[in-house]
Amino acid sequence: MDAQEILKRYAAGERDFSWVHMIQVCLTNNKLTGTNLPQIELTEAYPNKVHPNQSHLPEKEMVEACLIGAEMIDVDLSGADLSEADLSGADLSGSHLGGADLRGANLKQTNLRGADLRGANLTGVNLKETLLEEADLKGAYLDS
Repeated sequence: MDAQEILKRYAAGERDFSWVHMIQVCLTNNKLTGTNLPQIELTEAYPNKVHPNQSHLPEKEMVEACLIGAEMIDVDLSGADLSEADLSGADLSGSHLGGADLRGANLKQTNLRGADLRGANLTGVNLKETLLEEADLKGAYLDS
């Protein structure tokens, strides 16, 4: 399914996209608030400014995903593979990233206020200007 079809269905009121397989899909400057995306694979997806508030994306593979400036507030990304992803400038405040693989990810200027990063692998992550106030980093791997 391409981005236009997803956006068309979203505009028509559909919110459950749990069956969608998205590779190299661009959803730039769109907000998908309340969208259910638990089965999607976002490998090399480009959902800048997507705002899936309270969406659940557990154990998803988002290797090398471009999520620059994405608004993903309170999103469940527990166990997600975000290795080498570009999350620079993204808002992941309050999100659940426990056990997520963020090795080599770019988190420069990312908002992780209040995020759950327990057990996340942050090896080689760019944390310049990253907001980590009240983030839970218990058991996170921080080796460079």
